[in-house]
Amino acid sequence: MNQSPSQTIETLGEFLAHALELEHESAERYRELADSMEVHHNPETAELLRKLAEVSEDRAAEVGQRAEGVQMPEIPPWDFKWNCPGSPESACMEGDISYLMNTRQTLELALHNETRGRDFYAQVAASSPNQDVRRLAADMAEEETEHMDLLRRWAEHTSHQNSTPQEDLDPPNMPE
Repeated sequence: MNQSPSQTIETLGEFLAHALELEHESAERYRELADSMEVHHNPETAELLRKLAEVSEDRAAEVGQRAEGVQMPEIPPWDFKWNCPGSPESACMEGDISYLMNTRQTLELALHNETRGRDFYAQVAASSPNQDVRRLAADMAEEETEHMDLLRRWAEHTSHQNSTPQEDLDPPNMPE
């Protein structure tokens, strides 16, 4: 996955701005989904999504600490250098989303998003001309791998608990 030179992240400030946006966007999407799950009377999934949002906000705080003293640019949303249409951990939260999602499906979604985040950081680590950016991006890719391992363990733990999709007792009335 090679980036064009205009897509290369060259400064530590630019990289940290991307990392902050990635985590804030992730938390925001998880909160939005949690709100939707609550409206649709799916409290277990809503609770898990809120926990995932808190984890993303905690990671954003960690990135903020790393950014102390670093000049970060203000980047308009259309100028982020993602290797996908939106932030790696939030862009794909629309595909297989259903108000009937169970905790297992929610963890699979989170694992998919963490994988995309890890891939973004790994790509920056491989392509940035700045040694400090490469080093920090590699560290953050490794952290994302650890988060993926944690989600896999959670999924294994819940595989027997809530793995059957809920029945839709009031499905949409779609004309044939």
